[in-house]
Amino acid sequence: MTTTPNKNFFNRMFDFFGAGVWRMTEYELSKTKKLLYRFVRIIILATRGFFKDRLPVRASALTYSILFAVVPMFALIIGIGRGFGVESLIEKSLQDTFIAQADMIPTVMTFVKRYLETTQGGVFIGVGIAILLYSVINFFMQVEFAFNSIWQVRKPRSVVNQMTMYFSAMLIIPVFLVLSSGVSIYLSAILKTSIVYNLFSPLQRFAVNSSPYVLNWIIFTIMYLVIPNTRVKFKNALIAGVLAGTAFQIFQVLYINGQVYLSRYNVVYGSFAAIPLLLLWLQISCLIVLLGAEISYASQNIKNFEYEMDSKNISPRYKNFLTLFIVHVIVKQLEQHKKPYTSYQLSQDYLLPLGLVNQILNRLVETDILTEGFNTKTRSKTYIPAIDINQLSVSVLFDKIESCGAEDFLMNKNEILDNFANRTKQILDKRNDVRMAVLIKDI
Repeated sequence: MTTTPNKNFFNRMFDFFGAGVWRMTEYELSKTKKLLYRFVRIIILATRGFFKDRLPVRASALTYSILFAVVPMFALIIGIGRGFGVESLIEKSLQDTFIAQADMIPTVMTFVKRYLETTQGGVFIGVGIAILLYSVINFFMQVEFAFNSIWQVRKPRSVVNQMTMYFSAMLIIPVFLVLSSGVSIYLSAILKTSIVYNLFSPLQRFAVNSSPYVLNWIIFTIMYLVIPNTRVKFKNALIAGVLAGTAFQIFQVLYINGQVYLSRYNVVYGSFAAIPLLLLWLQISCLIVLLGAEISYASQNIKNFEYEMDSKNISPRYKNFLTLFIVHVIVKQLEQHKKPYTSYQLSQDYLLPLGLVNQILNRLVETDILTEGFNTKTRSKTYIPAIDINQLSVSVLFDKIESCGAEDFLMNKNEILDNFANRTKQILDKRNDVRMAVLIKDI
């Protein structure tokens, strides 16, 4: 039975996107192919992360946190602005920023002003300040937790670092809003009074039209750079910031223009029609933000997934061979008094998949063969032997690897198992050639 050309084509494409695209390191590719492969890999990893990390569920959780924190957060921002005498400027900036929710902003601002009425001398009283701080801090913690989960960071920031970061953000946000609004007003006024206004008018229109995109790129890039509790390279944060910021702005435009076609909700929900639309806007906005985090993670960790399918299906014998090789080069590095290896250097110098190198190094650290260090300059882990290299033999290496984990926890519970263990111990104590000759049926 012959297969059709279309079926062969689709099978080849499936094999390529499933495993073939990962079966080459970037060192083996030309510049053009490297960019193409990198783009395809980022899309695959981001799509995989979308489902694996359940981004729609996380977006729903963040939507709830935002609804709970939006009034206290606006109140805190405007309260800080009131202290500096720029309250009206911040209110206008918030309205311009959330233009997609123009119908809801007046209602929210009314709630905010009522919230601020509970102040006395600029200080929130009793329960009010506690609710405000809890709402804002809980929102920031939920965002950080979502980003750390995407980046597979198990250890969150310390409480002191969290508080410092959150309160710094609350102080910086009003300043950023004032600057963004003030600069746009200043530039507009300068250009209008300029004698070359007509000449620069098209350029000005382009600047005005593109400024929301640029502003989103900056905000999203900063988020992807700062929020995860790990080192994010600026290049990868910028790639995600530009893509997510552009998607967010396009969604804003579509949402604003599409509200005309959503007028039927007024018939169903009446005066509450703005609420489901707000929830929809928040849900999709959070989804875009989280997808951008997936893109930044994928962009920075592509090397971890090279030869991914082969690494998952690696035979114990070949894995032991690579383990012995990695320990060998690390020992030789120490013996020659050279700088300790990082996982990235091992991968680059010996053309090994970074994900597999990290997997083997973690296994060696767990078995106390290697110990981790930290290079403060490069902010990366380094590895040196945890055992005297004059005593670290091949048998010691594999004995420690094979004995890592729980053992003998079923002994003395099953007489047949105990008898079998005693018989096999006698066989294993014999010479290797004698041991290998014993048939399993004769044990």
